[in-house]
Amino acid sequence: MDIQIFKDAERVTLEAAKRIALMARQDVADRGRFVMAVSGGKTPWQMLRALGQENLPWKNIHILQVDERVAPAGHPDRNLTHLRESLLKYASIDPTQIYAMPVEEKDLDAAAKKYILTIQTIAGTLPVLDLIHLGMGADGHTASLVPGDPVLDITDADVSLTGIYLGRRRMTLTYPVINRARRVLWMITGGGKVEMFKRFIDGDESIPAGRINKSHAIVIADEEASGQFEPITLVMEK
Repeated sequence: MDIQIFKDAERVTLEAAKRIALMARQDVADRGRFVMAVSGGKTPWQMLRALGQENLPWKNIHILQVDERVAPAGHPDRNLTHLRESLLKYASIDPTQIYAMPVEEKDLDAAAKKYILTIQTIAGTLPVLDLIHLGMGADGHTASLVPGDPVLDITDADVSLTGIYLGRRRMTLTYPVINRARRVLWMITGGGKVEMFKRFIDGDESIPAGRINKSHAIVIADEEASGQFEPITLVMEK
C-alpha cells in the first residue's frame, strides 16, 4: 500500500489527477483502453477537472460510476450531474463513454443488473477494472458501502442497492468487483476522519473501508484527514 500525505485537499486532487493520467496513458499503450470507476464528492470533482486538462487518449478511456444516489436526472444530489459538469467541460471524451448508473428506473433491482451488464460489456464477463477511485467517510464507509447495511454482505453481484443513507437509497459497486480491480486509488480529505484513517491503515475490517483489498492500493490523503502534519510518503506491505 502506497501512502502519501499532502498539506491540503488541493494538493491531493492534483497528485491524484497526475497519478491517474500516468495510469491511463500506460494502460492504453499496453492494452488499448483504460476503464475507471469514480466516486462522488467535492474533492473528486476537483480532481476530474484537473484530469480533464491532461493530454490523454480520451477515445480509449471509459468512466463508470462507483455509486449513485437514487434521485431524478439532473438533481444536485446526483453524482452523475457533477461528474459530467466536471469532466466534459475540460476533457475531449465522448459523453457516451461516461456510463450512468440507471437509478431513474422504477425497478431498481433490475437496474442494478443492467449496470452489471454495462460493466461486463466494457470490461469482460468477470470484469476487472483498471482503476477504482474511492473516498472514505468519517464513519468508515466507502463507495456506498455503509456500516450496518446488508449490501456489505453481497458476494454474488458486482452492483447492488443499499437501504436509505442520509436520506437516499444508493446504487453501488460491491466488494467483489472493487477487490478485483487492478488498482484502487483512495483520496481521503477533510476533518473528522483521523480515527477512521488509522483504523483503515491498520486493516480494521470492522469498518467498510477496511475490507477493500490493499495489495494494489494508492492512498493520497491530506493532513486534516490523516492527522499527519507534514508531507510524508510511505509504502506498506498490507
